[in-house]
Amino acid sequence: MPYLSQPQLEAMGFRKLGKNVKISDRASVYDAPQMEIGDHVRIDDFCVVSGRIVFNSYIHIAPLCLVAGGEKGITFDDFTGMAYGAFAFTQSDDYTGKTLTNPTVPDEYKNETKAPVHFKKHSGLGAKAIVFPGVTLAEGTAVGAMAMVVHSTEPWGIYVGIPARRVKERHRDLLELEKKFRSHPV
Repeated sequence: MPYLSQPQLEAMGFRKLGKNVKISDRASVYDAPQMEIGDHVRIDDFCVVSGRIVFNSYIHIAPLCLVAGGEKGITFDDFTGMAYGAFAFTQSDDYTGKTLTNPTVPDEYKNETKAPVHFKKHSGLGAKAIVFPGVTLAEGTAVGAMAMVVHSTEPWGIYVGIPARRVKERHRDLLELEKKFRSHPV
């Protein structure tokens, strides 16, 4: 997978750009001046990344993901990520039929939900999972494939289903691995 060169990344005008950042030349990045990217971040082919976004460090966004930060923003803490085809967005139209929808309609005719999204440390989405506006994935949350997260989670749980529900505890062994890794980074 070809990645953008360092000069290409710098020319995009990110608010912050860390080291060892890899963004596919087939990813679409909009509003780069609103984005902060830490160290060791990788964004793969055919992703669409837009709006206010903070990527801290050691983050992977797999192919075909949508990361739509909009006005309110998405924050990815360290060691977070999204598997193939996952979506996270901070804005959603009201589809009850009481208002008009879509970005071509002026705001006074819509009732759009706008709320930030936060991926806390060691949280992540499985393939084709969706996170709705206003959700915080608590530390250690693992979301299964094709789950739909409409409410914030509790720490160290595994969530599956539509809507996503906690089905079991997640092991915390990776916290010791993180300590070891940070003391001897690769």
